Amino acid sequence: MVRKELTMRIANYLQPGCVALRQRADSLEGAVQQLVALLDGTEYLTDTAVFAADVRARLALGGVCVGNGLAIPHAKSASVKRLQLAALTLDPPLACDTPDGKPLQMLVMIAAPAEANDLHVQVLAELATLFLDTDFCTRLRSSKTPEAFCRAIAEREAQDDPAAEPPAPTNEPGYRLLGVTACPTGIAHTYLAAEALQQAAQARGVTIKVETNGAAGVANELTEEDIQAADCIIVAVDRSISLARFVGKRVVYTSAGEAVRDADALLEKAVSGKAAVYRGGHAFRTNDWKELGREYYGHLMSGISHMLPFVVGGGIMLALSMFIQHSAGSGELTEVMTNVGNAAFRLMYPVLAAFIAYSIADRPGFMPGLVGGYLAQVGMTTGNQLSWISSGFWGALIAGFAAGLLARLLNWLLRGIPQTLDHIKTGLLVPLFSLLVVGLLMVMVINPPLGRFNHWLSVQLTGMQGGSRLVLGTILGALMATDYGGPINKAAYVTGTLALVSGQYDIMAAVMAGGMIPPLGVALACLLFPTRFTTDERRSVPQNLVMGASFVTEGALPFALRDPLRVAPSCMAGSGLAGFLAVLLGCGCPAPHGGLFLLPVMGNPLGFLVALLCGSLLTALLLGVLKKPLKQ
Repeated sequence: MVRKELTMRIANYLQPGCVALRQRADSLEGAVQQLVALLDGTEYLTDTAVFAADVRARLALGGVCVGNGLAIPHAKSASVKRLQLAALTLDPPLACDTPDGKPLQMLVMIAAPAEANDLHVQVLAELATLFLDTDFCTRLRSSKTPEAFCRAIAEREAQDDPAAEPPAPTNEPGYRLLGVTACPTGIAHTYLAAEALQQAAQARGVTIKVETNGAAGVANELTEEDIQAADCIIVAVDRSISLARFVGKRVVYTSAGEAVRDADALLEKAVSGKAAVYRGGHAFRTNDWKELGREYYGHLMSGISHMLPFVVGGGIMLALSMFIQHSAGSGELTEVMTNVGNAAFRLMYPVLAAFIAYSIADRPGFMPGLVGGYLAQVGMTTGNQLSWISSGFWGALIAGFAAGLLARLLNWLLRGIPQTLDHIKTGLLVPLFSLLVVGLLMVMVINPPLGRFNHWLSVQLTGMQGGSRLVLGTILGALMATDYGGPINKAAYVTGTLALVSGQYDIMAAVMAGGMIPPLGVALACLLFPTRFTTDERRSVPQNLVMGASFVTEGALPFALRDPLRVAPSCMAGSGLAGFLAVLLGCGCPAPHGGLFLLPVMGNPLGFLVALLCGSLLTALLLGVLKKPLKQ
């Protein structure tokens, strides 16, 4: 294997005194401590304790195991005066959490000065490239002495580039990649995707900056200078975001879930130079049905992400009003809170439609989408107002897509209008005709049949008792654990919120219990069966308990990605049982979010706790049976 460019000589920074062969280690942390000990006393390390703390802090972030039996722990530290390396081979190999499942056989530590900028990234890139060769790794591990180990690396580097002089360290990275992540709720997938991209880039020795579009706003925002200097941008989003700033750049467009599942494949596409150049507009390749489907799913999730705060805020407001009424009786305050909560509920469908349309057509789509959503909310038809029945979620969905596509179509049809008359197009023609068509569509075509369907569905749901209602609770609970915040999870959640709006509180309780079980169940399994889980997985127990208690299903996602065939069925079984028990015990959840924090306002809170306990225990026991103890 001959590389085009040798960025630096590893042999110049690795001395035989910093190499230990065929050592034993009980854990990754123990092996790293041995590496720190190898550097102790060297002339370029001023404070071993400080450096050890810096290494442990970086190790806690994960991502040091790069596969092929190799780990590259590293840290930038004020206690390091000059870049230096240490190496350790293990016999027997250490079973731990690695990307390819292979046990750890060799570690190379990078100790970099705090002011070294991207120097350690260059070393990471060189090490990752050097150790891709399995035969070379085998030769290193079979070295008889540390001197032979270092000599093998020097010979290999000379073989790859015999004429090259060791170049001066440079701060320029091998690749310049950017990322953007976003999910409908902006809570979990947004940050999991960003972390996965950063870890994959680190393993490849590639620098990357990732912008997160979370619930609290945009963090680590990409600047114009960042974008201009980048080779490629990875856009991993489950809702629509502004892409105009990326026109003319190579863009890899995918979902946040895909970035969590296989970040390395996305980086491979990004650095290969084969990504499509974004030319503007919304579709990347309109003849690619997968891309088109992902695009329109993003429009839908954009509407839902803007709708959810109205549902959550309105639902919690109504729940608090009910709690105060039960505790202190009705009054002016509770009346105001009830009216405000109901107002938020009435706005959710117009907001859903407006932001779907805005995502598709930008500003021209917002007004007809908003009005279309309002018409869906009130159920307006040509008949008497007393006969109007809301077409609800599905009506607003159709209104949003119809308004957005119509606004884009009108802009395209009127593209020939002279620029001097452009204000007439944008200020009069597009708003007028889009409003007229969407209004007629909703009043005459969409609302009549969907209103009757919603009425029929409400009657069926209200009359659903006994076994059929228990089955519904079980199914919705299990669906909440199917893809951990993905489309199926969101569909089940929306079903629960729609039932909540129509007063079916037990259905919402089943949905919430089902969504809380995966993180609670895997945390309980780590406590009951510690030998089945890695050290990193066991460390996540407190985090998963908090996420489960807060109704954040994504806490179980890393477990499911590592072992989907065992984790997914276990979580679905536990969530299905929790949904079943929530309905059976008559639990009622009057708000669509909050988890255990809603217990004071729930119907039969003790029953809800029983449902959570039984579901979590079932998930934990199934994981304990299905997963085998890890090899020590």
